[in-house]
This record gives sequence, structure tokens and C-alpha cells, in this order.
Amino acid sequence: MRTNAEPSGRAGPFRGLVAFTECELRVQYHENTAILTSMLTQAVLLTFVGLLAPALFPIALVGAILFSGFTLGQRTLNEAAYIRIDSKLHQLFLASPLAPESYFLGMAFGVLLAYLPPILILGVVAWVILHPSLLAALTLLTVAASVWLFSASLGYILSTAFRDQRAIWSYSSLLYNFFGVLPPVFYPLALFPAGLRPVALVLPPSAGAALAENALTPGILSVPEMLLAAGALFGASLALFALAVLWARRTVQER
Repeated sequence: MRTNAEPSGRAGPFRGLVAFTECELRVQYHENTAILTSMLTQAVLLTFVGLLAPALFPIALVGAILFSGFTLGQRTLNEAAYIRIDSKLHQLFLASPLAPESYFLGMAFGVLLAYLPPILILGVVAWVILHPSLLAALTLLTVAASVWLFSASLGYILSTAFRDQRAIWSYSSLLYNFFGVLPPVFYPLALFPAGLRPVALVLPPSAGAALAENALTPGILSVPEMLLAAGALFGASLALFALAVLWARRTVQER
């Protein structure tokens, strides 16, 4: 007679993704205040740019879209850490007959879907103001998705390194704001120090912003710079996603 011992280890890849996504989405919909205020930083920055440097507003608008996707990784980090440290629900989830990688990805998708409406509003505003070509619009959509995937994967992996929920709030805010605000995300790459330009092109948020800026204004990047930015963004996103999937499976194996 067969038993169902270690069912999660035998689950097919990404089994239960829809269930985990729906579960996380229901949880996030109880955070109405957080969803409504999720665009506060972007709105403040866009307001200042619009008043003080109107010529930079189009680039800042693109940066706001990318930054919004990037900060969703911080929310994934906080959610994963809360479930693991405070509620201990991860033990129930990972012991279920569903694939452990679906736990990670379903959480990330649930957070994304909950916070997507404000991002779509920014997208509509960008479409009206920038009048992007089809290629530019597709480029922006692609790099935004890649930045989100990188950020969500990084957030899930980092969530397993903390044992104190209060420490996560401070360190995660510093990390995500450092990589999302200081590099040329809200401002043009040309204003970044020339000697540090390659550094900006290998950081996923600013690499995505540079690719989007180049799609809107061709010629901003040389061919080698385009290859560097694209390779860094897509390579880092896929590598961290693969690591997050392996990390989730490894967590189950060590139970």
C-alpha cells in the first residue's frame, strides 16, 4: 500500500501556484492603506521633478514605474519573513502536497496583483505623456517585469536570513531605497558620473531604466552598453529566480 510520505517533495513543478497566489492576494487585500500609499514616494519625487526640472519628468515617470516594481520585492521579503518568523505558517505551506517553489512564486504574484492597479495608473499616465512607440512600450514592459522578478526573488532569499522581524524593516528599506533611488532610475543616465556609468548599467533597476530610456530616445546607449545592461538585468533576474526556486526546494528537504 502506498503512503503519501513527503508529498511536497514529489509534487510536480509549480503545482499549487494558483492556490498560493489566491491565498496571498486575499491577505494583501486586507492591507488597503498600504496599497493606497504604495505610490507615495513616487508621487513626491514626481511632484518635485515636475516643479523643479520639468524636462526630466518623462524619465522620472519611467523610473517611477520601475521603482514601483522593484519595491514589490521588499514587500515580498516582509511577507515571507512574517509568515516564517511570526505566524509560522510556512511550516504548513511547505508540508503540503504542493510544490515549494509555488509557495515563493505564489506569494510574489499575490503581492504583484494586489499592488498592480497603482502601477497601471502610472503606466497610463506614461502612455499619455510620453506617446511611446510600440517597441518602446514593449521594452518598458519587459524591463519592468524583469526588475520585479529580480526584486521578488532577492526578497524571498533574503527573508530566510533574518530571525527578527524588526531588523528586516530597517535593513530592507535601506537596501531597496539604496538600489532604487541613488542609481539613475529617476534621473537620466547622463547625469550619473561618467566613471561610474558601468556600475549603473550592471545594477538591475538602473540597467532597466537605461534600457527604457534608450528605447524612448535611441542613441543614449552604445551597443556594448546595451548588451551590458541587458545581460546584467536579464541574467541577474533569471539567476536569482532559479536560486529562489532551488532555495525553496532546499528548505523542504531540510525539514
